[in-house]
Amino acid sequence: MTMRVGRFAAALMLAGAVGRGQARAETQPSVAAAKAASPLAGELQHALHKRLDAIASALDGVIGYAVIDITSGESIASRLADEIFPTASTIKLAILYELFKQNDEGGLAIDRPVALGREQIVGGSGILQHLSSPALSLRDHATLMIALSDNTATNVVIDAVGMSAVAQRLQALGLSNIKLRRKMMDTKAALRGDENVASPTALARMATHLWQGEGLTEASRESARRMLRAVGGSVRSAVPSHVAVSSKTGSLDGVRAEAAVVELDGRPFALAVMTTYLKNEADGVTAIRDAASAAWDYFSRAATGGMYGRRMP
Repeated sequence: MTMRVGRFAAALMLAGAVGRGQARAETQPSVAAAKAASPLAGELQHALHKRLDAIASALDGVIGYAVIDITSGESIASRLADEIFPTASTIKLAILYELFKQNDEGGLAIDRPVALGREQIVGGSGILQHLSSPALSLRDHATLMIALSDNTATNVVIDAVGMSAVAQRLQALGLSNIKLRRKMMDTKAALRGDENVASPTALARMATHLWQGEGLTEASRESARRMLRAVGGSVRSAVPSHVAVSSKTGSLDGVRAEAAVVELDGRPFALAVMTTYLKNEADGVTAIRDAASAAWDYFSRAATGGMYGRRMP
C-alpha cells in the first residue's frame, strides 16, 4: 500500500528515535553468551553484527531490525528493535492471525462466499478494485490480503474480525507494540497520526507465532504458512530457492518493511527489518535484502558448523 501521508506519519512517530541517533545499535548480549559457549561461534555472530551495522550506516534513512533464533528464542542481532516504526502492510500479519484464531474458536465462517459491495472498495495495491462483482470467502480475501497485499480484501477481513479484537489478541500475545489503528487507505486517520505501527521485535515475534501456529489448529497453521510462502520480497530473494520463506512485505512513501520466517532445516529463524525516512525507497528494499542475506549466511553456517565451524552433513 502506498500513500503520500506515509512520511508525515512516520515522522511523527520516529522523531524521538532519530533524536537518540540513527546509527545507534543496541547492546548485543548474545555475542558474549556465544563466545562463552564457543569463541569461534561467537566471532561468527560478531561478524554478523558488523555486517548489519555496515548496512545500516550505508542507508540514507532509519533502519531497525530484529533477528531471532526460533529454536532457542534468542535474539541474535538487533537495532532499534523496540522502537516504533510504521508497519505499512506488514500489519496484515496480525490481522491474519486474528482471522484464523476466530475461525478456530468457531466465531467465523471463513469459507462462505459473500458478495463484495462497491462501497467497500479502496485503492492502492490489490486486484479487487478492478473486478466488477466478486463474491469471495474470508479465506480468499485473506489470501489476497497476503499474496497481493490487496487493501480492499484487508478491509473486508478487518470488518469481519474487528479492530478491537485484533488489539486484544496482540495484548494477550504480549505484542502490544503492534497497533492496528486504521483501515487501509484511510488518509484522514493517517493524517491524524493514527498510523499502524510496530517494533521490529514484536513484528518478528508475530511472524513466528503465525509460522509456529501458536494457539492455532494445525489446519490453520498450515493455511497461514501456504499464504505467507506465496509472498515474494527481499527476504525471499536473499535465500536459496530450495528453502521455504514465510513472509509479508510492506511499503508506504518513504517506508519499506518486511517480516519473515526463513525455514532453514534444523535452524529456522525470524527477522523483521523496518526502514523509514528513506530518501529513496529502493534503498530500503536493498537494505532489507542485504540484511536477510547476512542473517542467512550466519544461520546456514551456524546450523552445520558446530563449535568449531567444520561443515557437517
